[in-house]
Amino acid sequence: MDKLKKIFDPTFFRFILVGVINTLVGYGVMFGLYNLAGLHRLGDTGYWISSAANYVVGSIVSFFLNKHFTFRNREKGAGVVLRFVVNISVCYLLAYGLAKPAAAWLLGGMGLSQQLQGNLTMLAGSGLFVVLNYFGQRFFAFKSSN
Repeated sequence: MDKLKKIFDPTFFRFILVGVINTLVGYGVMFGLYNLAGLHRLGDTGYWISSAANYVVGSIVSFFLNKHFTFRNREKGAGVVLRFVVNISVCYLLAYGLAKPAAAWLLGGMGLSQQLQGNLTMLAGSGLFVVLNYFGQRFFAFKSSN
């Protein structure tokens, strides 16, 4: 029980608040590119471009808000930036890499359009990313402040 209290402390709730901001910004970019800019027409390439753009833009916002507000990390220099970039990259590749085949397997026989299946897959990938990213940022990227 004490371990759960340590994980679900005020830091966790600040992370969620920052995540809401990142979600609004990132999803606007990702779904805007995929649907409004027509990248869904590019199949897998459009999926990867749209979801990657979400994380490039969202990661810049996330770095500053999480470093200063969520984790109150005072570390300076390239080390903290490098750990953050590694964390985001690994979480992104794992989350979206796992979501793609899982969604294809789960949704494949449902007769959904490529566009709808792509949207649902990106939602699943983003959910998995949030979980992986929280632990990665807390215990790796901004570890010096914990």
